[in-house]
Amino acid sequence: MSVSRTEVQASVRPDRTTRPAGSRKITFTGWLMAPGITLLGVLSIIPLVMLILMSFSKVRLLGGLRLEFAGLDNWARAFGDIELWKSWATTLTFFVSTLGIELVLGVAIAVALNRLVRGRGLVLPLILLPMFVAPSIVGLLGRYLLDPTFGLYANLLQSIGITQDVLGHPVSAFAAVVLMDVWEWTPLIALITLAGLSGVNPSVLEAASLDGASEWKKFWHMVLPSIRPILLVAILIRSMDAVRYFDIIYVTTNGGPADATKIIPVRLYEAAFRFFDLGYAAVIGIMMLVLTILIARFFVRLMGEKEEN
Repeated sequence: MSVSRTEVQASVRPDRTTRPAGSRKITFTGWLMAPGITLLGVLSIIPLVMLILMSFSKVRLLGGLRLEFAGLDNWARAFGDIELWKSWATTLTFFVSTLGIELVLGVAIAVALNRLVRGRGLVLPLILLPMFVAPSIVGLLGRYLLDPTFGLYANLLQSIGITQDVLGHPVSAFAAVVLMDVWEWTPLIALITLAGLSGVNPSVLEAASLDGASEWKKFWHMVLPSIRPILLVAILIRSMDAVRYFDIIYVTTNGGPADATKIIPVRLYEAAFRFFDLGYAAVIGIMMLVLTILIARFFVRLMGEKEEN
């Protein structure tokens, strides 16, 4: 069998597309993105380094910003502060309450919208409207609606015999700020879930219906496993927001009454901008950052396991 000269040259000529292992060439798109990525990295790294330095220092503001090395004093104070750990417990309770209610309601609303044939284009914007309102405006709205003098919700509660100030009692104030957050961010869970439901294969559901499966069994054993990765993404987004939740509580209760709603971001704000204890506030900020990273890694790993399965 004869081999042509062209084939021999092709076999001898080195392949220019192959490169040694570990070598990477920056593309034109990469060069275009490099300035923005560099600026973003600088703007992220410098505050982080300053935050770490402040956590090991006593920050002096009079006569200019000065950092006096304090060792582990701020950290020892934070880990021994009972009030701070109470705020962490309040944050955890708020986190579980809001996320659980929003997940259940969001999935229920998404399933209802997915079954809606007519009028979805009208109903969907109305449901999504709360999440476009600024959180501070939501807090002001809730504060005025629950005002015991002229609030609409307060008057409705008084008509059924509940005369106490909702935002003046620890339990009811905590429930009120939880429901305000649920009202604002449940539509986000519903929107993400609705996008996941649109990807469920309808032929599989029809086959299950022919086999006699009930609506609940179809949802629990077929629909829910199909949209589980989408739900994990929604939970991840809301989890990271819940850890940094501040606006509504600051506007409505400012952490009260009796520290019933004083979650960690409110405690951080007080330490930094009310008492100007910036070193201690830096420790609280780093603790929040570590918790956010751990939550993100947990859900990312969980999503990776679901994809492998």
